[in-house]
Amino acid sequence: MDLIQAMRLFVKISDSGSFTRAAELMQLSRPVASTTLQQLESHLGTRLLSRTTRHLELTGDGRSYYAHCQRLLADLDKTAQLFRESGLQGVLRIDVPTRMARSLIAPHLPAFFQRYPDIHIEMGMSDHVIDLLREGVDCVLRVGALHEDRLVSKRLGLLPQGNYASPAYIRQWGKPQSLAELSQHYMVGYSRSLSEQTACWEYMENGENLSLAMPARITVNNAESYLACGLAGLGLIQVPAYDAALYLASGELIEVLPQYQAAALPVSVLYPYQRHSSQRVQVFVAWMSGILAGELAAGCFIPAV
Repeated sequence: MDLIQAMRLFVKISDSGSFTRAAELMQLSRPVASTTLQQLESHLGTRLLSRTTRHLELTGDGRSYYAHCQRLLADLDKTAQLFRESGLQGVLRIDVPTRMARSLIAPHLPAFFQRYPDIHIEMGMSDHVIDLLREGVDCVLRVGALHEDRLVSKRLGLLPQGNYASPAYIRQWGKPQSLAELSQHYMVGYSRSLSEQTACWEYMENGENLSLAMPARITVNNAESYLACGLAGLGLIQVPAYDAALYLASGELIEVLPQYQAAALPVSVLYPYQRHSSQRVQVFVAWMSGILAGELAAGCFIPAV
């Protein structure tokens, strides 16, 4: 038994909650993964996992061993990086919001690959929160509040937002001049899941983040559709200023109620603790920080301090 390989497998099983998924990530067959874990438990003289037909749970010894494995494997990976001729090679799996992928990241990737030609990126694009550990993703870019406590997070900055409507919407419904008038208007509804309640219209007043309910004729669950519906005149929308800049310049969107903007959205990158020493992750984080700080127009991004 390769003890280090067995430890990595145990951590993958614990993170993903699945023998099958862990075996796929480790490029092992399901029977080999099961045998390896049995050998590890026999070597340690204790049960690490409690198996049922529905799910897996760490035993008390399993939780303790998991913590030790995380620290040891992180140290081993860091040591390997120190002696490797170049850590800037291999696959980097990332997940990013759809609009940021299209508007910011993809246009700048040619320059990234010129600088790091031996890194291969697998990029998922989603507006939904994914489980990095279960999906085997190295890092994610998140916009909004964070709720994960098992991950390393780094705040990159803030994205100021604005309120916008299309010329077609304003021709039909007029341009709101006050918060009170919003009850006579429609917004494009947004919900991460269509089974959840639609988000309210948000605004800042006297430094306080407030919200009010508005009618919506359509509700969507991703940023691309949200912006498209706004451009089609289906309601008022709230999007980051960088995302509206081109449409403002072309006249496809018009800003409304600029004195009542929603709070700026935090932008963060998250990655598992064991990826902390990965040079691929670190260069991507640094590159993404430079894109946000250097490429967005003044007023469209507030770098973290």
